[in-house]
Amino acid sequence: MTSQTHNSSIGDISEEQLPIPKHKLKGWTHFLGLYAGEHVAATEFVFGATFVALGATMTDILLGLLIGNILAVLSWTLITTPIAVETRLSLYTYLQKIAGDSMTKLYNWANVIIFTVISAAMITVSATAVRFAFDIPAQLNWYPTNPWFVAIVLAVGIIVVLVAMYGFTAVSNFSGICAPWLLVMFLSGPLILMPALADSVIGQTGLSSWSDFMHIGSVSVWTGLDTNGEPGIGLLEVIGFSWAANTITHFGLIDMAILRYARKRSYGLCTSAGMLFGHYIAWISAGIMGAGTAVIVQKSISELDPGDVAYHALGLSGLVIVIVAGWTTANANLYRAGLAAQAIFKNHSRTKTTLTVGLVTVAVACFPFVFTKLLPLLTYAGLLVVPVGAIVFAEHFIFPRIGFTRYWVAYRQLSHSRPAVMAWGLGLVFGFGLNVLDVLSFYYLFIPTWFFTIFVYTFMAKRHGAAEKYPEEQAKMEAFNEQVEQHQAAQAALEPEHVQDVSALTKVLRVISISSLVITFVLACNTMFFSADIASYEVNRDLFFNIGFICTLIYFFTAYWAMQRKKLGDAAQKNAASMTV
Repeated sequence: MTSQTHNSSIGDISEEQLPIPKHKLKGWTHFLGLYAGEHVAATEFVFGATFVALGATMTDILLGLLIGNILAVLSWTLITTPIAVETRLSLYTYLQKIAGDSMTKLYNWANVIIFTVISAAMITVSATAVRFAFDIPAQLNWYPTNPWFVAIVLAVGIIVVLVAMYGFTAVSNFSGICAPWLLVMFLSGPLILMPALADSVIGQTGLSSWSDFMHIGSVSVWTGLDTNGEPGIGLLEVIGFSWAANTITHFGLIDMAILRYARKRSYGLCTSAGMLFGHYIAWISAGIMGAGTAVIVQKSISELDPGDVAYHALGLSGLVIVIVAGWTTANANLYRAGLAAQAIFKNHSRTKTTLTVGLVTVAVACFPFVFTKLLPLLTYAGLLVVPVGAIVFAEHFIFPRIGFTRYWVAYRQLSHSRPAVMAWGLGLVFGFGLNVLDVLSFYYLFIPTWFFTIFVYTFMAKRHGAAEKYPEEQAKMEAFNEQVEQHQAAQAALEPEHVQDVSALTKVLRVISISSLVITFVLACNTMFFSADIASYEVNRDLFFNIGFICTLIYFFTAYWAMQRKKLGDAAQKNAASMTV
């Protein structure tokens, strides 16, 4: 914090500028559900098909995705979570302390651009499901080729913008109940389409061994040849692909905002719910679903979009996946973009900045390249913010170990950190320069860029005051932090004790919602393991499509009702507590 913040009344400071209080910390189950929900989304259909189109082999997929996603989990656990837990601050607040206003503004602009593109991709993905329902041709070029598709994007996009402006809390709560259903759907999709794939490859609908599965996958899904018939990417590319997909959030440290609520550093391992299921299993499942759909409709997988794949794999439930998961993910990212824009234009409300950014997002969403090239776009976006993560890592971990002073910019009351701005700029030149020279696969560019930025920032910070001592300023900050803890402890004492909703109706709703998921999965297993021939397969598949869709409706109705009852119970507790006070 700056000295101005030190002299301010703690009650006048925004909660976002203060460390998370102890009574608001979350348990490990919270993060398991959070990461499972965020990283099991409609875009997994895009990523799964991408690996097929790029010509990976089945062995490379099974092994490479496992290694890459484990590396991603370790990145969150060893880099992001320790900083978040030790400081209890978001990246934006931490950056303000170590880099000043100028750097923070630049970084907010970068976030506006990144989250605008991601939100646009989600809107486009949702639109592919709606266009399928209206029999509009798939959009395979980088630009739209059908005016009705543009109209659908505009309609879907306007809903997303309005919800991000006014109803984000409801959407955030709703997306939390999607994770169990998405898990069942991504497990069911390959079970539904595998008999059709097996029949096309080995002439029978059933698999008798693991070798049958490997043979079918190698011949019809991950063949080792790209869409042009050329040898595709190898093991190292698959590892880098899956590791680099989330560099924005782990090496880039954006997930400090989430993990600052973790009680322990080890909770970083909870990201495995998103990586090892959401990315590993879901990407493999999406690849199988894409290949199975290609067999059924007699098209190349490169000619299919998420709407095609989801519908042929899961029926109407598949369209619900693409619409809902794309919609909720778009809302979350558009909300982030609006917050970043509001931090730049402080005289305007978040509602107005979200509207402005949202209109730009909808315009970008009309161009299908934003989802067909999503993973490369995410990789480059990660390269854009990784130098910032490196600066924070250097300040937090390296400076105390080499005798430098952490938060020296705040102690000197600087509004502009030249070392931070220069290190970020040079890091970008270095990283994108390596890409232009093609000396390294772009999936791995974030690694040398991260180390280079750490070195540059440490060197320049030494010359600008980081190596000096600031005992008086440090004592003031420590005293301020103690006051914050006392203030938050007093607030915690006023919080009502949480009482879990154990009413009979809520229990019944939960049992019904879980039962609907179990029935859905049982029907998928029936299609996979009890289809003796194509005729019986088609009967079982249609049964899954019809009953599965009814179960989907039942699940969302009962799960949402149970969630609303819990919210009403929490509200009643707070009202009772306020009346007591």
